[in-house]
Amino acid sequence: MNFSMPDLTPALPEIVLLGALAAIMIIDLMVDDPKKSVTYLLTQASLLVCAIVTVYSSGSVPMHTFDNMYVADTMTSVLKVGSYISVAMLLSYSRGYIESRGLCRGEFYTLSLFAVLGMMVMISANNFLTLYLGLELMSLSLYAMVALQRDSHVATEAAMKYFVLGALASGILLYGMSMLYGATGSLDIGRVLEAIKSGQANTNVLVFGVVFVVAGLGFKLGAVPFHMWIPDVYHGAPTPVTLFIGSAPKLAAFAFVLRILSGGLQPLVHDWSQMLSILAVLSMAVGNITAIAQTNLKRMLAYSTISHMGFLLLGILSGTVNGYSSAMFYVLVYALMTLGGFGMILLLSREGFEADKLDDFRGLNARSPWNAFIMLLLMFSMAGIPPTAGFYAKFAVLQAALNAGHLGLVITAVIFSLIGAFYYLRIVKLMYFDSPVDNEPISGSFDAKLILGANGIAMLFLGILPQSLMTLCALSIQSSMLGF
Repeated sequence: MNFSMPDLTPALPEIVLLGALAAIMIIDLMVDDPKKSVTYLLTQASLLVCAIVTVYSSGSVPMHTFDNMYVADTMTSVLKVGSYISVAMLLSYSRGYIESRGLCRGEFYTLSLFAVLGMMVMISANNFLTLYLGLELMSLSLYAMVALQRDSHVATEAAMKYFVLGALASGILLYGMSMLYGATGSLDIGRVLEAIKSGQANTNVLVFGVVFVVAGLGFKLGAVPFHMWIPDVYHGAPTPVTLFIGSAPKLAAFAFVLRILSGGLQPLVHDWSQMLSILAVLSMAVGNITAIAQTNLKRMLAYSTISHMGFLLLGILSGTVNGYSSAMFYVLVYALMTLGGFGMILLLSREGFEADKLDDFRGLNARSPWNAFIMLLLMFSMAGIPPTAGFYAKFAVLQAALNAGHLGLVITAVIFSLIGAFYYLRIVKLMYFDSPVDNEPISGSFDAKLILGANGIAMLFLGILPQSLMTLCALSIQSSMLGF
């Protein structure tokens, strides 16, 4: 048998990260550093190098390798760089928190990088097997990170719930993929598309497979009725891990959904868009209404995540390039909003005190006007109030859904968006119109405060000048469509 060496250029960022991971694990064992400063710096340096390699190796024309199982295009580059930036930001926000709570161990950083590696595989996957491999690599790392605080019964319980429900969802997704394979005779996304277009696929088996796949994707996104894990995991996990789960993996999940639905199952858009419509409406309804009753900020943001996934699905279910690019813009803005919201919780927390209740934000303007202003921008963006990025993101997906003929869905989304604005604006009211209940000085490293400030200002900047990012998202989606 003749073996030809595959082109490793499309997978070069993954190879670099895997090599860095091996080096970091060895160095972490050899260096006696209680604060893990060396491990932290090496982790951040690895993310920076991967970003440089990703940008350097990217091209406008999609590149395939490993027998068409792996692809590198503009979309993969943008989402990978977005993942690196998200993880680098959350590690900066989390450093003081994990040091004060005994979580500053090498495992935290190495598991973070393994999760990033899984995301990268998911983003570049062009085959059902590769998609599933990346998903499980990311998921197993996140399960372990949730349980990293072994002395906490709440964290252990959250990890068990996440693991059990995650295993169930993975099984459903894998079963759906196996049915798609049985109906089309291939695991390659492009060949699945060709089999459906040519009419060679078994229609009955294919439809059942789509149902199972959409159910599995709904769990990974946290859409209703597959949302039951989100509030408990967000609340029970250490705040840095909650931030991790709520930010960068959503970028990989978006790529996952896009590869399967728009790549392999685009001819069945009428079937899966109807299912996504139901998931979107239920997510916006349950997420926004239930969030009003929450007094814990982490649980409130968990239900907020559910509602945001409903808006994300609006862009995807349109089944158009405009809808996909709007959804991509939305998920990038959502990741930034989540980083800022949980970053503020981490900034206000200190040893022995978790700033995860709404009352902990009372009178924040009297304690720190700058941090209160940053939080105001983040809450305005999450609520979709102009001129923040969240407003333009919601406007873009609503416009895409309207152009696709989903007027009823757009009206429903606007109504639930108005309902959701209440619990975001409630935090603004607590910060500016209530007296502080905690007068302790706000600690935190200089770099974390600087990045958090830039995070908040970015919400205003991207709301006023969204064209550059929106154009990049449109070019990315068009590039990914060329790969099929």
